[in-house]
Amino acid sequence: MKLPIVQLGDPVLRQVARPLSTAELAGAEIQRLIEVMRETMRDAPGVGLAAPQIGLPLQLAVIEDTPDYLEGVDPEDLERKERSAVPFHVIVNPVIEATDPAPRRFFEGCLSMEGFVGIVARARGVRVRCLDHEGAPRTIDAVGWYARILQHEIDHLGGIVYVDRVETRTLMCADEYARHWGGVSVTEVTEALDARRPPTVLPKAR
Repeated sequence: MKLPIVQLGDPVLRQVARPLSTAELAGAEIQRLIEVMRETMRDAPGVGLAAPQIGLPLQLAVIEDTPDYLEGVDPEDLERKERSAVPFHVIVNPVIEATDPAPRRFFEGCLSMEGFVGIVARARGVRVRCLDHEGAPRTIDAVGWYARILQHEIDHLGGIVYVDRVETRTLMCADEYARHWGGVSVTEVTEALDARRPPTVLPKAR
């Protein structure tokens, strides 16, 4: 079973989600919801999904960055992003703090704003204190792309969407990003856009 993902403009994406009690979390309803969110995220496909994205203002998100998603990705790109596989897990009632606040700028998108990407600066490293799917306390220390995923999903729980943080001049259709800017460094993209000139590399063949 999969659920529709709500799109930007739905009021639920601008609400502050409410915490879940341990009793709620242990109940069959929330456990089933976690399973459905996992399948919805995988079907999208995506690396994270917050409950508000399926219309429920709850402090709950699922995360997974599978090895399959990394296949065929330029190793240099993986290294730049400090990206590696992350097994499926659940975060409930998370509290986040930056452990390495040095900003890292990369393109990102959102399942609730289909078809667009833009550059967002986020902390390189974070610590998240939360409950897991069984209600047990958990502390997560993450860097790189995993830290970005956590920040993105936890933003959703506070009514924040990535476009609130995007460098507006870099917001673009995902297809046009792939056509014109795929393989171009973030620095060159912003310099080219600011100078109103095309990239210095040829677009990839379609």
